Amino acid sequence: MKRIAIITSGGDAPGMNAAIRAATLTAIKAGCEVFGVKRGYQGLITGEISELTSLTVSDILHRGGTILHSARSKEFATAEGREKAIKHLHDFGIEGIVVIGGDGSFRGALELSNLGFATVGIPGTIDNDIECTDLSIGFDTALNTVLDSINKIRDTAVSHDRVYVVEVMGKNSGFIALYAGLAGGADAVLIPEVEPDLDQVVQRIEMVSRIGRRHSIVIVAEGIFGDPLSGRAFSESAAFKVATYINLKVKKDTRVTILGHIQRGGSPSALDRTLGTRFGAKAVELLISGESRMMVGWVDHDLKVSPMDEAIARKKRVEPEVYALAETLASI
Repeated sequence: MKRIAIITSGGDAPGMNAAIRAATLTAIKAGCEVFGVKRGYQGLITGEISELTSLTVSDILHRGGTILHSARSKEFATAEGREKAIKHLHDFGIEGIVVIGGDGSFRGALELSNLGFATVGIPGTIDNDIECTDLSIGFDTALNTVLDSINKIRDTAVSHDRVYVVEVMGKNSGFIALYAGLAGGADAVLIPEVEPDLDQVVQRIEMVSRIGRRHSIVIVAEGIFGDPLSGRAFSESAAFKVATYINLKVKKDTRVTILGHIQRGGSPSALDRTLGTRFGAKAVELLISGESRMMVGWVDHDLKVSPMDEAIARKKRVEPEVYALAETLASI
């Protein structure tokens, strides 16, 4: 294999640049030419492809986001769109592709594989909702961003005896909410994987008040009432629905904070930099050795290679024992 392309697709995640850097340098050392595709699969369709060199990827390890940019492409889902993408790949003589992203990105990678291109996937999503890996690039950084925000919100909650409902990202996955709630000492955590019980949330707040603590923190995953990407207005967000119910039942000063896209930004943590670096290097090694339709994951503190088909075949769910622990600690 002489020419490899790298693409980042879907939502950006801190640590993607570490994977781009490692993949590029590993490929160059192996004697390959490396090309970066700008703006995801849409960039394949429009031909936004340029060579990556050691200079191109220098000083990007600490940067959040992705230097290749990202975009969602409805056109790539069509046969006509994929035909345009394939033409550009052929024009550049590209034989193998490293795809960094989430579920949708992996599905696109498998389409390219079906059309004759070797593909290897790297899980890059703050949602951490990709199967066959304990961690995805970006999750650790996003989690620490949320935790820092909770710490600051708690200061003002204590000062004003308020209830704060904090909405975090994750689409239909509760990993960010659950682990942020556990690490941040939330009084209640609502995740999509468990039917929300707002009366139980009210009971927790009342219990906290009875023991003399006049503030509460409730963590809400954005998808607890359905798909957060369905176009609903901010006023209809999960956090506002929860806060309205709490205020009605408890009649406490209840405020809402929607952290939003702040969770995607920032310099990647040491863990995400290391994870991205190891994933990027391993992905290129797999391509060079002739592998395709595979993904690199992190399982039991070590690299693991799995079929991409397996990763998208089922939804990754939060660990029941972790949720049970959060519930236990919030009930004391």
